[in-house]
Parts: sequence; C-alpha cells; structure tokens
Amino acid sequence: MSLHRAWKLPAQPSSRRLISTRRLMSTTLVALVLLAGFSVGADAVAEEAQSSPLPEVQALMTGTFSSAAQAAEDESFFNIRLVMVPVWPQREDGPWLYVEQAAASALEQPYRQRVYRLVDEGAGEDGVTRVRSVVYALKGDPLEHAGAFRQESPLGALSPQDLEERAGCDILLLRQEDGTWAGETSERSCSSALRGASYATSEVEIEEGLLLSWDRGFNEAGEQVWGATEGGYRFVLEQP
Repeated sequence: MSLHRAWKLPAQPSSRRLISTRRLMSTTLVALVLLAGFSVGADAVAEEAQSSPLPEVQALMTGTFSSAAQAAEDESFFNIRLVMVPVWPQREDGPWLYVEQAAASALEQPYRQRVYRLVDEGAGEDGVTRVRSVVYALKGDPLEHAGAFRQESPLGALSPQDLEERAGCDILLLRQEDGTWAGETSERSCSSALRGASYATSEVEIEEGLLLSWDRGFNEAGEQVWGATEGGYRFVLEQP
C-alpha cells in the first residue's frame, strides 16, 4: 500500500507544474504581444510627427523680417517690419503664431496684428502636401498688445477665445517641387471694408530666409483700391 501511494503521488505535482508552465508561457506571450504593439505604436507616432510639415512651415515663418532692401530699390514700396513668433506652445491644436506688421517709421504703431493657426491638410489627390494658415483678429483694441512679440510668453494672458476668425481669409499653402511653399486666399472670399474695398486677396511664397507677400483690396467692380500694384513685398529674414 505504501508502494502504491509512492507510485501515484508524483502525478499531482506534475500536473500542477504543467498548468503553471502553460500559464507562464501564456503570460509571456501576451507580454511580448503588448510590447510589440507598443513599439509599433510608438514608431507610428514618431513617424507621423516626423512626416508632419507643420514644424517646417512654422520655422520658415518665425522671425523678424524686413522689406528695407526692396524699399531702397523701389520707392513704390515702403520699409515694413514683419514679426512672427510662436504663441501657446502647450496647445495641441497648433502651431499658433502672433503676427505684427508696422512701418519702420512707426514700429510702436503696427497697422496689422493677427494670429495664425497652422493646420496640416495632408496631401491632395495630386499628392501635393498642403498646410492651411487660418487667420484670426484680436478682439478689442489690438494696439493693447503691440510689441507682444518681445514678451517671454507672447499673448500668454490670452487664448483662442480672445480671437475672432477672419472667415474666408485663410491661405492654403502648397509645397512646391523645389521645396518652397506658395498659397493664396480663395477668390473674393475674404471680406474687407478698408478704403472702400469689398474684398481682399493675399498671395504668399515662403522659402528659407525670405517671405513674399502680396495683399490687395478690391471694390465690388473688381478694381484695386489698396495694396501694392506691381507685385508683392519681399520680406528678408533679419533675425530668426
């Protein structure tokens, strides 16, 4: 009888060890699958971040630009300073840029203050990469924020709720074959009442160290009533 017990007893521990081994293998397999999934997910996020054109466009648009050289060559153009700086970097629906334009003779009295929001529009059917620049105006008196680009945290006390979108004035930028960017507003979509205008148009070209901007206003008859007539302003980067 003792021999019978000695012969039978080992069977139960072996079964438990087998179950334990199977569980361990199953747990290990699940862990490996989860780890692989996390790795693939992380790689996908990193690849998406690297492929987004937004950091590139933001970098090209950021800095202090001047049309001084153009004004010196052609008296039909004014010496204008254009400053664009990132704002609200903590937000995930950007990038956002504060934009200020002023005549060199009146830098503390900018004639245009805007906030741009860059949106990745992906590639069109033609495969061309697109970025939309959505334009906002500051509510209230914008001159209260003149020179905000000098602050450590520009427009830090404001948020998108303090802005008013300039519907129809956004610019769709397309990446060109040579790596530059170019875009414009839709025809007659951007309303304007400045100097008798009915609508305004904007054409933009962006490359390393240079920004070309041609803003014009037209009346109902399609006649130009403000803006440069011979071509756009050439803003050369002075300080990144």
